[in-house]
Amino acid sequence: MCGISGVVKKTRPARLDIDRVTRMTNRLHHRGPDGSGIFHNENIVFGHRRLSILDLENGAQPLVSDDDNFVLTYNGEIYNYRELRHELIELGCQFHSDCDTEVLLRAWQQWSVDSISRFRGMFSFAVWDRTQGTCYLVRDRLGIKPLYYSVGENDELFFGSELKALLEYGLVEKKLDLTAIDDYFALGYVPEPKCIYSGVFKLRPGHFVEFKAKEKSLREVRYWGLEREDDCKDNAEAAQELKSKLAEAVELRLVSDVPIGAFLSGGVDSSSVATLMAQRSSDAINTCSIGFSEADFDESEYAVGVASKIGSRHISRKVTLLDTSLVDRLADTYDEPFADSSALPTYRLCALAREKVTVALSGDGGDELFGGYTRYKWHLNEERFRRLMPDSIRCPLFSLAAKIYPRMSFAPKWLRLKSTFAALGRDSISAYFNNIAIIPDEQRSKLYSAQMRNELRDYRSSDLFKNYARESGSKDPLWMVQYIDLKTYLPGDILTKVDRASMAHGLEVRVPILDHHLVEWGADLAEDFRVREGEGKWILKKSMEQDVSDEVLYRKKMGFGVPVSQWFRQELRPQVEALVDSPYLSRLDLFDSRQLQALVRNHLTGLHDNGAALWSLLMFEAFLRVVHFAGDDD
Repeated sequence: MCGISGVVKKTRPARLDIDRVTRMTNRLHHRGPDGSGIFHNENIVFGHRRLSILDLENGAQPLVSDDDNFVLTYNGEIYNYRELRHELIELGCQFHSDCDTEVLLRAWQQWSVDSISRFRGMFSFAVWDRTQGTCYLVRDRLGIKPLYYSVGENDELFFGSELKALLEYGLVEKKLDLTAIDDYFALGYVPEPKCIYSGVFKLRPGHFVEFKAKEKSLREVRYWGLEREDDCKDNAEAAQELKSKLAEAVELRLVSDVPIGAFLSGGVDSSSVATLMAQRSSDAINTCSIGFSEADFDESEYAVGVASKIGSRHISRKVTLLDTSLVDRLADTYDEPFADSSALPTYRLCALAREKVTVALSGDGGDELFGGYTRYKWHLNEERFRRLMPDSIRCPLFSLAAKIYPRMSFAPKWLRLKSTFAALGRDSISAYFNNIAIIPDEQRSKLYSAQMRNELRDYRSSDLFKNYARESGSKDPLWMVQYIDLKTYLPGDILTKVDRASMAHGLEVRVPILDHHLVEWGADLAEDFRVREGEGKWILKKSMEQDVSDEVLYRKKMGFGVPVSQWFRQELRPQVEALVDSPYLSRLDLFDSRQLQALVRNHLTGLHDNGAALWSLLMFEAFLRVVHFAGDDD
């Protein structure tokens, strides 16, 4: 895996531009500790940091075509590069290496943007076509690899793998996007295509940017979409087909010239991937997991059991989840505010894996594709109830019930009806948005200052979900919210979390469940193959029954949970109390101080569980301190 950066101009880049891109590239050293390169010509300066995985002696970048017309800087892996290489040789292409980088460049020379549809892998790259005077920025279909871009004060295009590279180049105006802040406090991340800063964009998954240097024109084009068609299969046929496709996706991702292993949590997805990996490896594979001293959050015993069954060389380490020094480190790692508390154990897991391997396979994507999240079952139950009553009666009735019923966040689940009533008083997508929101709409509005509310005016974060619901083109209520998650939560949270945590340690993570052939197949599955009788990921579990124990497949889902609510009343109490008087928060005048005090007080006294909201505030304050106001003497 690698880090890329660059600038594209109408005129020849000056020494200043070369120096800027050099600094951008150096800021990405962690993504590619094995080498670096800078290339410039009459229109571009491209930078690259390399983590060597294939053809270790060759593959240096940026890579220039033999005729000097094409220049490539690339981050990722093209898993079918050998098949493409053979096809290109038959078309008369000559190769100087055995790496996927040269295959990508030759493919672009041969087929231009049409080559993207041939690539099977994870990637973000920039390619300069001198014959057209055009630069293309391209991101993979699911958003596994990141790419940021912006336009400078002289209408130049500049880009980088992480926001820190663009900050090193220098933004036209380092201005926070208030709608992105609202998105963050709703979702815990800033969803594509936004960035926390106005004028900076994340290239959306399945899209490319075309920038014509002479005209200074930029357009973003979608090259891949996920369309659903119901596919009628019987249980056995679907289970066997899924196992075959997942096994092929795993096998494709085993090509490496450096040590390779797998994350193994003991859950369904990672256990399935590790098992299939072991079956396709001649030697014992490497697996790793971390256990927690907090017993309620530790599932390492299941990982050890799976490792024993597949005969892997397993390393496991018990850690204490809480490490206050990691808060600031995560703020620097993620660049934007990022409130998924499981970033803490993910960071630790990547550090452990890097002790033994340079490449690791993960099970990410299984919940989104096969319907594994508990919230999907709740959503289906709510949808069934919505159908029983006309909107004209249901919405006002349950909205009133939600206002009257008290908030009881520490009561048994069956007594926490306020959020359920609120959900039934909304339309389907607004309800889903607020059900998964860290801070729902009404609470966010109260938390904001009058100035912030005025700036946001009629802005609604949930409109993003509604747009994707329409784009899904489906009436299937389960697929509609899965599609939303595939477009928002998956790239914005899950894949961002793993990319930054792994790259911080020079570790490449590959994601076989997100092979686009498998994703396209999975999109066509009937609802009861995804959730059946309350059992999520039903077809995936069925397909792996002969290889993975029922104890692993059918136990209660745990995930990478973190006890932040408990921490804020104990170890992190001083930090959460300090939020009320934070000079960094007060400088922006985003929050109502009385509401902020109440949020903290009600949590500390046990009146409400505001743990997730307080963690999002803690990470936002760390972002302001470590990134936004860094080096600011004011």
